[in-house]
Amino acid sequence: MSKITAAITAVGAFAPEYVLTNQILETMVDTNDEWITTRTGIKERRILKEEEQGTSFLAIKAAEDLINKKNLDPKEIDMVIVATATPDLPVASTAAYVASQIGATNAFSYDLQAACSSFLYGMSTASRYIESGRYKKVLLIGADKMSSIIDYTDRATCIIFGDGGGAALFEPNEENLGLQDEYLRSDGIGREFLKIEAGGSILPPSEETIKNRQHFVKQDGKTVFKYAVSNMAGAGEEILKRNNLTGDDVNWLIAHQANKRIIDATAKRMGLNEDKVLVNIHKYGNTTSATLPLLLSDFEKQLKKGDNLIFASFGGGFTWGAIYLKWAYNS
Repeated sequence: MSKITAAITAVGAFAPEYVLTNQILETMVDTNDEWITTRTGIKERRILKEEEQGTSFLAIKAAEDLINKKNLDPKEIDMVIVATATPDLPVASTAAYVASQIGATNAFSYDLQAACSSFLYGMSTASRYIESGRYKKVLLIGADKMSSIIDYTDRATCIIFGDGGGAALFEPNEENLGLQDEYLRSDGIGREFLKIEAGGSILPPSEETIKNRQHFVKQDGKTVFKYAVSNMAGAGEEILKRNNLTGDDVNWLIAHQANKRIIDATAKRMGLNEDKVLVNIHKYGNTTSATLPLLLSDFEKQLKKGDNLIFASFGGGFTWGAIYLKWAYNS
């Protein structure tokens, strides 16, 4: 009997209509298009403007895109994971609401939070459930409404982030396609360099925390960049070594879209040519949990059955890692 592996069998995505360009940001903070593009590779990002709509809206739209493309009956979904750093509400599960709204009434669901590595970690989690043999269809959604936690007077962060959602369906595979290996790591030192200071159990919301703008993302950009380059590139290199792969064996690098220079450094360390590196950061900016599935959706038609994909990510915490996956279908 063939070993069961967990393969991605469908993808979906959603990006809000409103486009926040570098030119618009020039009117908001002291910056310019050339500076942003040179240092990040970002030209524009999408922002969810609809009132009273949060991350669940992005997640639902991405899931519906996948369901429609796959012609999937939502009642067949066994589990829904929403990878996100911006849940709708502090306690109530965003995933539970999303599952109900898309009609996945037979699924259990929960949120997974590992900052920008949330979707990568979710791939590991979804795969384990499939490999157990107990579940047949696990829907992993990466979605973040980053605009809800960004200070648009802080030029260090407001140029980077955007809103978006992406989804991937994991199913059993007996052709040895799907997830092959993973290298996942974390280091609590990162807590000091990329965080939201208030709103948690250490520093609950108060008039003072709101006045001090402590409910927005703050980061030490230089330190985060240094750790991201070292660890994301290192994880990519390690996953190749562990599987006796070289850059020639890799068809595509699916890297977290945080900064074009970090992506380039990761590809270089792995010995990959530029034409093997999928990039859409110029269109969306850093959508946190949504970057990896947005890449899969944007480039789905270029992915061929049997292709070797390396996923790599780095996020606050710090969290990081790489996953080796064989693509399971031709679109």
